[in-house]
Amino acid sequence: MKSSALDLAVQQAQRYLDGLDDRPVAATASREELLSRFDVPLSRAGLPADQVVEDLVRAAEGGQLGNAGGRFFAWVIGGTLPSALAADWLTSTWDQNAAIYATSPAASVVEEVAGKWLLDVLRLPATASFAFTTGCQMAHFTGLAAARDFLLDQVGWKVGEQGLVGSPPIRVLASTVRHVSVDRALRYLGIGAQQIVALPVDDNGAITPQVLNTALAAGEGPTIVALNAADLNTGAFDPFSTLIPLSHAYDAWVHVDGAFGLFACASERFARLVLDMDLADSWATDCHKWLNVPQDCGFAAVRHAKAHRSAFTIHDSYFVAEDAARNEIDWSPEWSRRARGFSVYAALRELGRDGLAAMIERHCDQCDALVRGIGALPGAEVVFPPRLNQGLVRFLDPRPEATPADHDAYTDRIIEAVNASGEAFFGGVTWNGRRAMRISVVNWRTTEADVERTVAAVARALAERT
Repeated sequence: MKSSALDLAVQQAQRYLDGLDDRPVAATASREELLSRFDVPLSRAGLPADQVVEDLVRAAEGGQLGNAGGRFFAWVIGGTLPSALAADWLTSTWDQNAAIYATSPAASVVEEVAGKWLLDVLRLPATASFAFTTGCQMAHFTGLAAARDFLLDQVGWKVGEQGLVGSPPIRVLASTVRHVSVDRALRYLGIGAQQIVALPVDDNGAITPQVLNTALAAGEGPTIVALNAADLNTGAFDPFSTLIPLSHAYDAWVHVDGAFGLFACASERFARLVLDMDLADSWATDCHKWLNVPQDCGFAAVRHAKAHRSAFTIHDSYFVAEDAARNEIDWSPEWSRRARGFSVYAALRELGRDGLAAMIERHCDQCDALVRGIGALPGAEVVFPPRLNQGLVRFLDPRPEATPADHDAYTDRIIEAVNASGEAFFGGVTWNGRRAMRISVVNWRTTEADVERTVAAVARALAERT
């Protein structure tokens, strides 16, 4: 049955993509404007589908950030490759429940293959189990759930049967610059904040072997060590070659937060940053960051498949048995779930190994160019040069009597001015007690022209405020 609503959606989607280069990167509609458009009376009789689509497009106008385009640098949010976008449209059209093989054989098999490919390009053990999740938040949950089951089983506690009441506590050693999604996953798992030991980092933002060894020796019992594969602000990597063997010497489980940094593994140029990271026990990343697939796609991998499966597997009499097939529900925290494997499969095939590596290296070069270009402007300074695709710059209040607090406020004002211009979009962050502008490059659409246009936009914002 032909649907004019679908035709209209395709037209509007193409119009949106074609206009990315000219449309403001910041949202232009206020909350009040958006509410006035969306908050209409819900009719009894309903409306034709094509009218609903027309109204939806009209109501949303100006309410989207331009993160699909090439000049969005505020957060680590990738764009969407053409094949991945098309595959995502088909995923919605096919409307498969990727829970077990029986509910969608194609979704099960494509996830099996896409997961195997990801393990390969990320240089993780080929025997590791894996799961596609909503994002890195739930990838953390997945890996740390396996850690909880594994560690408690080692001391004779079956958490799946006995629960957590009365169980031995699990301590977690993690850096002071860890992402808060790790804390949130631990909260979901019943491992409270009091169990987290925050470890100081060096000037590079990494945990040192001396600090970790002291912390490991100071406690006992089940232990998780959470390490960073690229800190959110500076792109710093923990030294895996020393920290992972050290952790294992104390029988600790090592979990790696690689929300975007895990994809450095795909590049020979950055392989030194992830040397021996594959020795860890679990890893978490976001495919909707550096792989540039649509939102709602994380990836967790676990060295210990038995512990991973025991944390999630479930069965009921109405399940259809298929011994050789992958039932996604055995590895993921969801039941009804989106078939995320299709877009990942498409993106990996579109890029290929060389294309993925080239994109990652290009983004790192573009980040370096942005940091150097903006940092060289009058009134700007480089706070942290890129180690990967993340860097920090800061803007100094030109008044002779300006204080550090004035510099902080001035930095935020310059960010606001750039964003208001519509030319680019950045975010602010407090790093080492100072406000800075974070520069993150992760979108396949970003070009050298976008870099030059963005530096010029920052230069104008500074000139207008001096």
